[in-house]
Amino acid sequence: MTKKANNKNFRIEEDSMGKLRVPAGALYRAQTQRAAENFPVSGRPMRPAFIRALALIKLAAADANMELGLLNKKIGAAIAAAAKEVAAGEHLAHFPVDVFQTGSGTSSNMNINEVLSTLAAQKSRMNVSANDHVNMGQSSNDVVPTAIHVSAVLRLRGALLPALEHLAKTIEKKARQTRRHIKTGRTHLMDAMPVRMSQELGGWAAQVRKSIARIKDSEKRLLMLAQGGTAVGTGINTHPKFAALFARKLKQTTGAPFVPNASFFESLASQDAAVEMSGQLKAAAVALMKIANDLRWMNSGPLAGLGEIELPALQPGSSIMPGKVNPVAAESACMVAARVIGNDAGITVAGQSGNFQLNVMLPLIADNLLESIELLAAVAPLLADRAIAGFHPRPEAMRRSLAQNPILVTALNPVIGYLKAAQIAKRAYKEGRPVLDVAAEETEIPRAQLAKLLDPAKLTEGGIQG
Repeated sequence: MTKKANNKNFRIEEDSMGKLRVPAGALYRAQTQRAAENFPVSGRPMRPAFIRALALIKLAAADANMELGLLNKKIGAAIAAAAKEVAAGEHLAHFPVDVFQTGSGTSSNMNINEVLSTLAAQKSRMNVSANDHVNMGQSSNDVVPTAIHVSAVLRLRGALLPALEHLAKTIEKKARQTRRHIKTGRTHLMDAMPVRMSQELGGWAAQVRKSIARIKDSEKRLLMLAQGGTAVGTGINTHPKFAALFARKLKQTTGAPFVPNASFFESLASQDAAVEMSGQLKAAAVALMKIANDLRWMNSGPLAGLGEIELPALQPGSSIMPGKVNPVAAESACMVAARVIGNDAGITVAGQSGNFQLNVMLPLIADNLLESIELLAAVAPLLADRAIAGFHPRPEAMRRSLAQNPILVTALNPVIGYLKAAQIAKRAYKEGRPVLDVAAEETEIPRAQLAKLLDPAKLTEGGIQG
């Protein structure tokens, strides 16, 4: 119910708890205003991707209820039209509810219900109820878990998976370009046997490809929706055909193959699919941090570090040291990875907070999951385009390290034995001389044969040298 207030900046709204003032131009009503006043916590509203998912849910629900003959078609069409506007990114200023609100997300569900009822009433010139019409056959307890799944799937498909694919292709292209460059391998940050730069980058590409595969596998569980379970999983107050029809309508709108979950009780009481996906995002973040840190090490110096590559110079690196250039794209990726790992910890705790028939940390799960997806989607192309695609190998630095690498003697193990090889390695390191020279003095193997045995290019192929 809406009444005019004396102050032109406000109007009086009334709900089951009584009257209160609402900003005059707000599309929302009393329950949203109560939430805005009750939860002045972070100043962070729910993310646009989540609001879009709520709108798509209301659109599919209105279409399903009209087809089932439950919702007046003029009202339903107005709700659908309003939902399409919100899904397109309009009216976002009318979704003020803080992330840290009621744990079921009821405030956000009522926020979308109220906004759509106001817009639909304007379009239809009819009385449109937020609860009886927009929320028909629904509950916050199935809408919000559904919105978590829908928003995550759409952002995965629309942003993160293409970003990771771009990163993988960029690494693979760079690997092909750097195959001729041979460098010292490192284990424990200590010199090890030689590798081709392409082999090292191939390992990175495989990490990204497997991250994509893991995310796609976990997405299967996100495609299973809670909608139709209503309050506790029994489906009270909803048509028996609603869930399947709703999922079909949502699939038509989004192109994603959503289906009703076989157990609405599981959908409401747990957030295991979101926890699983968060774990896959964490694994992707760990992969990105590993890649970014390798880039930082390889770029280190350029004189007092490894100096194997030169990353693109993106900006001045110091306010006091002229000429300093830092690996800023890689550092950005590392910070994103740290944030995603932290978000996963929050989702893990929140996922445990399902008591009996409902999880009560749903808004936190939604916010953390979407932030992780969006951060990774933003930083993966940055790492690809501003670090990997444009770095230049420094072959002279790699050759110098290889020539002095005592670990090359490992290739002589099958010929002279481990202990003799260790003796040669220690002497070469102590005297700062190439292993080839010391091995020629310490063994009776002809120098030409030693050179063949110790050829770094051959050593990158594995197997027994001879």
